[in-house]
Amino acid sequence: MKLLTRPIVTILCMALSACAGMGTREPLPTAPAVDLARYAGTWYEIARLPMWFQRHCVDSKAIYTSRSDGAIGVHNECVTDTGEIEQLDGVATVVDSETNARLRVVFDNFFARLFGSSHEGNYWIIDLDADYRTSVVGTPDRRYLWILSRTPELPPVVTARLIERAASLGFPVDQLIYMKHPR
Repeated sequence: MKLLTRPIVTILCMALSACAGMGTREPLPTAPAVDLARYAGTWYEIARLPMWFQRHCVDSKAIYTSRSDGAIGVHNECVTDTGEIEQLDGVATVVDSETNARLRVVFDNFFARLFGSSHEGNYWIIDLDADYRTSVVGTPDRRYLWILSRTPELPPVVTARLIERAASLGFPVDQLIYMKHPR
């Protein structure tokens, strides 16, 4: 009996240790306040974490518009590695009206209608400069991240600061994919 107990206790301790490390990440902070009217407009993707639905994009931008119903229109465009232009439209709604920094974006496609987005939102503005020129957007699970700018390129020092901010929040910035905007 003692011979059998020791391995079971060892396995149980290992399993509990593994579980203890799960989910201990700090909650993802967001920008303290976002004026959605100022946030509207064109944002160029500077870098992003890999994701299936953007797997062929080499040059991406998003255009946000204020809607009369209080939601935000989302129009994403991407130039693929074969030179094609892919477009996708959606709607963003505010999840946290205190800051306007947490949004739920749902795109008009079968996959999005089938699975929807998280009740807590899937577009969290985690860094926004005072002039609304740069933004870092991510998801609370740290699987998705976008570094955005009002211009197709940023000075390297600004890009480095935004990447450092994302890294400090637990995003795997070593996996970033950088856009190749035409000059």
